[in-house]
Amino acid sequence: MNWQEFTALLVLATAMSFSPGPNTTLSTALAANGGLKRAMRFVVAVPVGWSALLLLCAGGVGALVAAAPTVRVAIKALGIAYLLWLAFRLARSGQLGQADAGRMQVGFWQGVGLQFVNIKAWLLALTLVAGWVAGQAEPAQRVAVLTAVMLVFAFASNLAYAAMGALLRAWLAQGRRLLWFNRCMAAVLVLTAAWMVKA
Repeated sequence: MNWQEFTALLVLATAMSFSPGPNTTLSTALAANGGLKRAMRFVVAVPVGWSALLLLCAGGVGALVAAAPTVRVAIKALGIAYLLWLAFRLARSGQLGQADAGRMQVGFWQGVGLQFVNIKAWLLALTLVAGWVAGQAEPAQRVAVLTAVMLVFAFASNLAYAAMGALLRAWLAQGRRLLWFNRCMAAVLVLTAAWMVKA
C-alpha cells in the first residue's frame, strides 16, 4: 500500500469513525448516564465487533450479503429495530440512578453484535474491501493494515465521545438536564434508524 492509498484510508477512517452514528451516540449516552468506566465495555466492543465484520467482508461474506437482497433487508430490519429499542429505553431514563440500575446498559457482547446490524459499519467494511483489497497484490497484508487502522480509529472515536459524555455527567445530573440529553441522544438514534431505512 503506497502513501497515497494510506493517506486516503486515514481520511476515510477519520470521517467515518468520528462522524455521529449509532456507536458514537451510544458511547456518549452510556458514559453520561453511567460514567466512563461503565461505558468502556461498549467502547472496547465496537472495534472488536467492527474488526470481525471487516474480516468477514474481506473473506467473502460481504459479497454474499451484497448479492442477497433478503439478507441485506434482514440486517437492516434488525439494525433498525435494535436502534429504536435502544432509543426508547434511553428516552425514558431521566435520572442517573435509573441508568445505573440497568435501564440503559449495553454490554460488551451487545456492542459487538450491534456492528453486525449497523448498516454504516457494513457500508464502510464493504467500501474498504472493494477499494483497498479486492484485486490488489498482497491482500492479506492489506487486510491486516486496514484492520489495524480501523481498530485504532474505532476505539479512539468511541473513547472520545464517551469522554465527552463523562465530562457532562455532573452537569447533566442537575434538574431535568439528563432526561433532555437522553431524549436528544434517542432522537439521534431514531434519525440513524430512519437513514438506515433509505440506505
